[in-house]
Order: sequence, then C-alpha cells, then structure tokens
Amino acid sequence: MTESIHWKTATDLAANYRDGSSSPRVATQAILDRIELLDPELCAFAQRFGDVALADAEGAERELRAGNDRGALHGIPIAVKDLCDVKGYAAGAGTTVLRDRIAAADSTVVARLRAAGAVVVGTLQMTEGAYTNHHPDITPPYNPWNRERWTGISSSGSGVAVAAGMCFGAIGTDTGGSIRFPSAANGLVGIKPTYGRVSRAGVFPLSMSLDHVGPICRSVRDAANMLQIMAGADSRDPSADQRAVPDFAVTLEDGIAGVRIGVDEAYVRDSSHEAVADLVLACADVLKEAGAEIVPTTVPPVGDIIGPWMAICATDAAAAHSEFFPEHREQYGPGLAELLDFAADVSGADVARAIDAKRDFAGRIAAFFTRVDLLLCPSLGVPVPPRIPDWQDLSFVGAVIPYTSPYDASGSPTISLPCGQTDDGMPVSLQLVGRHFEEALLCRAGEVYERATQWHARHPEI
Repeated sequence: MTESIHWKTATDLAANYRDGSSSPRVATQAILDRIELLDPELCAFAQRFGDVALADAEGAERELRAGNDRGALHGIPIAVKDLCDVKGYAAGAGTTVLRDRIAAADSTVVARLRAAGAVVVGTLQMTEGAYTNHHPDITPPYNPWNRERWTGISSSGSGVAVAAGMCFGAIGTDTGGSIRFPSAANGLVGIKPTYGRVSRAGVFPLSMSLDHVGPICRSVRDAANMLQIMAGADSRDPSADQRAVPDFAVTLEDGIAGVRIGVDEAYVRDSSHEAVADLVLACADVLKEAGAEIVPTTVPPVGDIIGPWMAICATDAAAAHSEFFPEHREQYGPGLAELLDFAADVSGADVARAIDAKRDFAGRIAAFFTRVDLLLCPSLGVPVPPRIPDWQDLSFVGAVIPYTSPYDASGSPTISLPCGQTDDGMPVSLQLVGRHFEEALLCRAGEVYERATQWHARHPEI
C-alpha cells in the first residue's frame, strides 16, 4: 500500500480509510517519507510539520474509528502556500523580510481545512511576495516532469508538491495566473474561484483587489471537495461573499448536456503556440461529444485590461509592503523591488483610470457570459518554458498573460485541466472560464472531460 499510496487521489485514499485498507497515519507517514526522499532534490517545501502532522493523523484515525467522520479530507495530507498563516509557524511569503513573522492564528482557509480533518504536512515555496521571481536566497522548486522546465509561478511549490506525490492537494493563490500556471506546468487540476468566494484572511497579499485563493489537486473531484471546505463567508474578511456555498460534489455527475461552451479560435491561436492551440481546440470535440453545444464566439478584447491590471497590482503590492519597503530594500530581490519601484510612479489618476477599466472589463465579461455558459481557452499559451523564464521577453509575456490576468481583473472563476502533452512529454492545460459563483458548472465540465480523457492520471517518472 505505501509504495503507491502517493499517486492516489484524495478521494480514493478517503475510500481506503473507510474500507480499512489504509489509515491516516499510514498515509501521512508514507507522505512524510516521500518528502524526506524527494524534497532535497525538488525543493518544494519551505517548512515541514512532521511530528505535528503525524499527531494530527493519529487524531484523525481515532475519530474515524469512533465514527466521527468529518468528510472528504478527513485524515488527508495536504500542504499550504507559504503566504497562508499557520499558527505558531513562520509565513514568509517567499521573502526574507517576512521570514521571521510567526503567525498568531491560522488563516481562515487553513483553519477550515484543519476543522475538516485535513492533515497539514508543511508550507510550500513560492515566488517572492507572490510576484514573478523567486527571492535570490531561495532555490526555486524543480518541475518533477523535467528539472529544466518551469514550475509555474507564484504557487511553484504547490504545483511541484502535488505533482510529485508529496501531498494530495495544496493551497495556491492567483493574482495574474498563479494557480493556473503551476497547474498547467505540472499537469494538475487547479480552481481559481470567483473573487470573494474564498476568504483571504490571514493570507499575505500581493494585491487585495486581485488575489484569489484556491486548490491545486490531481483530480477535479479532489479540487471540488477542497474548494467546498475553503469557500464561504468570513467575518475576518469583509470581501468574502455572503452567499451560501453549494455542494460542488453533488452535481459533479450531472453532465454538460446543453451547456454552451464558447470557442474563440482567433483568441486561442493569436497568442499561443500552435501545438498548444491545437490541443486546446481539440478539447471542444470531447466536450461536444459529451453533449455540450460548442458556440463560435468573440472574447472581449483582453489587451485593454493588461495595463490597468499592472497598475492595480503594483500599487496594491506597495500598500502590502509599505511597512518594509523601501526602508528594507536591501532584503528584496530585483523582481519584486522593480514592481514596488514602478508603483511609486503610478499616480492617483492612473489608479482611478485602472479601477474604471477593471470595472468596465468585468462588465463586458459579464455580458459575454449571457451568450455562453463557459469559455474554452489555454491555461498556459506556450509549451512549458525553461526553468527560469525571461519576464522581459515580451513574446513570452504576450503568450501567457492574455489567458490569465484578465480573469483575475474580472473576478471570473476558472478551472485548469491537463489536456495533452507536447512532443517532449510535458503537460498541456485546458482552461474553462465561467460566470461568477458558477464553480459547480466548471467542476461538472471538468469532471466530464477528465472521465473522457484520463490525462489527469499521468504522473511524472521520478
């Protein structure tokens, strides 16, 4: 059991707990052993909670044996991004300036996952402040599919840990693509929920106006179950939406008959590599075969929102770091420091115009979704790039940003799914975008695609 336990889905492992063929302690020990074996090479973890995780697993085991079943993640080993507060531990957000900041309480998402019985095995490396580059003092994680390729950012450790079988799910955050990029680069399922669906209390921000918190997993059902636990109103975060959270798992098997899926071939092809575009567009046939209506459509111009997104992200980041920057500039890496320097040149009028543009773009996207139910496009418009991509390369940026940051600006929910591979065996990812608070439909469509293709069942050879 312990030899292959790491490739199970959380759903399958939970079933093993209940039929007695495995247990939380056995699974957690196997995962901790795997982390001990692999992480010195993959560098995904910022901190490991070995003894605490085992104690939590033993507690979960006792509860399950006593009939106290907390649900789908009870006793399941997960990990959290290094910007989520975990009581009693540092939450450095990929920085050195914050690395000694000890959390006085769990972030809401961590508290909810723990209350559901999940076993937190550690915190995960990330880019500095959740922006584009890892701090020079931190070794960027290595992609388990190919050590010379990108892991995706900023939730780099989250993607690597799940893909390498070092946990069964991880928390990621997404401001401009940071759930979708790691999901795409590591062959995983990621859900960027609607802005406000998940509380950000106790999660160090890159941009309070744009940040989304969501799960990265190896299957749609696992991601739906994890989101279910994380989502909902929170008195600690006034921006967390008050509406009730539906049971995403209940409708997973309802299919997508009659669902209108918009496909803008020009949007897909104009910014992405031909091989990626071909694989993503082929997904429309799979979804059509499952009963969806494929609707040729035109996406509102996404280029209009890139500049405003940048202005908002930069000034929000400057606010988040105002206690430390520029006073402790020497502790910052060049990528984040450049963003904060840029923020100093953004005027109040620039910010006002950016906020207007963000609101207008969100309105155009809302109008777009009166004509279709979902939009099909890539999660990452290029084959997985080299390990340290050049963010000054406008051709690279122009091929990835148009599919991600616009939907942070609009607050739209998305799901990313593995949908194929390039000739060198690296994953390619499909993205579906939906209406606000319709994550259940995204999960249904993802479940349909997953069952028809099984790309999610591929694992790297480590």
